[in-house]
Amino acid sequence: MTGALAPTKPLTVADRCDRCGAQAYVRAVLVGGGDLLFCAHHGRKYAEALRSNGADIQDESARLTETPASAVDDDR
Repeated sequence: MTGALAPTKPLTVADRCDRCGAQAYVRAVLVGGGDLLFCAHHGRKYAEALRSNGADIQDESARLTETPASAVDDDR
């Protein structure tokens, strides 16, 4: 994320990719207003083009590889 625009709220399971309908992990906030939501795959595919047009990218795709707290607690 570039920080050029005000921070946006975290993405939830209800947020869906505008290309394929999968869970969204990437938000592109457009310069002219509005935003686009993408799954991790489509976020990677379009991020460079969106950035070059001034979009601010909120990428939460790292959540896909995080270990849930409950899984860590189960190892005790």
